[in-house]
Order: sequence, then C-alpha cells, then structure tokens
Amino acid sequence: MRVATWNVNSIRQRLDHLLVWLKDCAPDIVCLQEIKCVDEAFPREPIEALGYNVVTHGQKTFNGVALLSKYPLEESTPRLAGDDDDVHARFLEGVVSLKHGVARVACLYLPNGNPVGTEKYPYKLKWMSRLADYSRERLKAEEPLILAGDFNVIPAPQDVHNPAAWIEDALFKPETRESFQTLLGLGLTDALRAVTDAPGQYSFWITRPARGRRTTVSGSTTCCCRRRPATG
Repeated sequence: MRVATWNVNSIRQRLDHLLVWLKDCAPDIVCLQEIKCVDEAFPREPIEALGYNVVTHGQKTFNGVALLSKYPLEESTPRLAGDDDDVHARFLEGVVSLKHGVARVACLYLPNGNPVGTEKYPYKLKWMSRLADYSRERLKAEEPLILAGDFNVIPAPQDVHNPAAWIEDALFKPETRESFQTLLGLGLTDALRAVTDAPGQYSFWITRPARGRRTTVSGSTTCCCRRRPATG
C-alpha cells in the first residue's frame, strides 16, 4: 500500500497538477493539506473518476484537509479531539478497509506556530499535545495507524539544509522537537528515517521566489508516522 501526502496550497489552483500526478503515480491513499475550500466546493468528481473515494474537512480560504483512497473508507472523523473551541480544519481521520482488516489514517495540517512570541506558538504546542493524546488512544486498539501530512516540524538538524537559519523558528524550537519526539516515543516511526539516514535527505524544505519572479512559496514537513510492528 502506497500512502502519499501533499500540501497543495489551494486545491482549485493545483487540481490539474494533482490529476496528472494521480494518474502517473497512482498512490493508494493520498492526504491533502491546505485545500482552502469548503466541502461543497471541493472538486471531487474528476478525482472520483480516477477511482478514489473522497472525504474532506474544508474551510473557506484557509486550512482544510482531504483524504483520497482507492480502498473503501468505512468511516471518517473530522477535527482533533481535545479543544471544542478549535474550529480550524486541520485534521481528518479515515478508517480504510483492507483485504485483511483495517488501517487508520489521519491527515493533518499542524499549525505553523510563528511568530513564536504570540499566541500562535502555544496553540501549536497544545495541538501537538492533543495529537499525542489521540495517538496514544488509537494505538491501544492494535490497529495500523498512519499520521500523514504537513507537520510543520523540523525534527532534527539533518532534516533541513541550513539548520542555523531556523534556530528561532517555531518549527525548530526545542519544545517543538520534543513534542515530535513524544509521538515517536509512543511507538510511531518517522517513515523517512526508517529507510535512510543518508545526508541530504530532508523532510523539510521551502521554495523561494527566484530572480524577482512571482512563484509559490511553500514549506512542508511531509513526514509520515506509522505504527511499529510488534516484536517478541
């Protein structure tokens, strides 16, 4: 089973690119972030025509997440538990029906947290604490669990090209990295580091405008956590 994740930064602006990518790569499950539209405006028809089941948790103009699955989706749950006042569309869980059992997939768009000296950073840390609580409970079920999306975290210096440039950024603050390590401590695995520790393999990158031309600026930690198989 191939699981992919992409911060599309507006589904309406990236739809053509998304459809080409889906046709070329044909991932089984796709997690999309920053779809930036309400559920009713999501262009599900051309995606469904490619054989995907689609569920969304949208929001006008900002945020929004979606799950695409070639497998049946038995159920879906929007919003991350732990804060009834948090109305931002940043989390969507789906239960995927497989040939032998089910897998639980959570698509997430973790808060950026900048500027650090504002209420945005405590909100980020609280959100990560809620994510840890969610993961802890879900792992009790002994079902495969995948957390995929834009984590907005630089877990370690080797995850970014120039770590010194990010020292004061919310994505690289010690508290942020400690919160990410809490997830791993629950029995989850950083999917990239599970297959390589080679230098130059970054889980975080950001594109910049070149030579004055207007281009899309995006930062993404598309790190996927998955439950370790039982041993012993």
